Amino acid sequence: MVIITLQRAKCIGCNYCAELNPENFRMSKKDGKSVLLKSQEKRGFHTTKLADDNAYEDADKAAKACPVDIIKVKQI
Repeated sequence: MVIITLQRAKCIGCNYCAELNPENFRMSKKDGKSVLLKSQEKRGFHTTKLADDNAYEDADKAAKACPVDIIKVKQI
């Protein structure tokens, strides 16, 4: 299982996550910030759980490319 967490309020809208991992991220047309698809929001953190372990590599690339370090990826 792969868990992806995004602190959306701190997003600067660089678009790296959506370019590197379009299966999980999109850019909002309303405010230009990243949106973590199929996520639940709790206290400013948007989290999604994916059963597909193959999703880890692309999500990790997006997390490492984020200049403000607001994406966290865990594989459990």
